[in-house]
Amino acid sequence: MNNRIAATAALTLTLTPALLLASCAAPDEAPRADEPSIESGAGSELLQTWELDGLDASQIITRLDEMPVAERPEALIASIQPDEIIISDDSGAEARVAMPEDETYLAIAPFREHTHECYFHSLTTCLGELGDSEVQVTLETDEGEVLVDETRVTYDNGFVGLWVPRGIEGTLTIEQGGDAGRVEIATTGDDDPTCITGLQLS
Repeated sequence: MNNRIAATAALTLTLTPALLLASCAAPDEAPRADEPSIESGAGSELLQTWELDGLDASQIITRLDEMPVAERPEALIASIQPDEIIISDDSGAEARVAMPEDETYLAIAPFREHTHECYFHSLTTCLGELGDSEVQVTLETDEGEVLVDETRVTYDNGFVGLWVPRGIEGTLTIEQGGDAGRVEIATTGDDDPTCITGLQLS
C-alpha cells in the first residue's frame, strides 16, 4: 500500500515549476523530525513574532489552515510532519511544535482540473483548486470502520483538514455534484504524507 501512496503523492502536475516550489514540500525538501532542533530561545521568539506562542499543534493548524489566503503571511512557513509542525521564516529562525501522540493531521485538496505536487502540507503556501466548496468526505479503514462521513466546506486555500488516528490505513473518498475521487491513506509511519493532492473528482 505504501507504494500506491507514494505514487499518489508523485502525481504529474499541471502547475508551473515556480508555483510548485512555492507551494508544498516533498520529503527531501522538508526538514526532518530527527534533525537537531534549533535553540529554544530563538524558536520561542519566532512563535511570538507570528503570534503563535502558547498555542499547541491543533491551535496553530486551525489558525493558519482556516486563514483567508489573502491574509496569509508570505514570509512564514509551517510544514506539517506526521509528528510535529516545523515553523520557520525568512529570518532563518525555526521552531518545532509536537503533534498529539494519538492523532495526526491530513490536508486534502480535491480537484477537477488542476493540482500540485505535495507531500508535507504547508499551512501558509499550499493552494488547492476548490476553495470554499461543499464536499462530502468519507474515510473508511481497511478493517471497515468508518471514521469520517460528513459534509464539509473546503477552506479558502482549497483544502479539507482531518484529524486522523495514528496507525491506520484506509480509503478516503470525496464527492461533489455526483462526481467522486478516492485515494488510499496511511498514518503508520514517520514518512507518511500529510498533504493529499491526488484526489480527482470525476
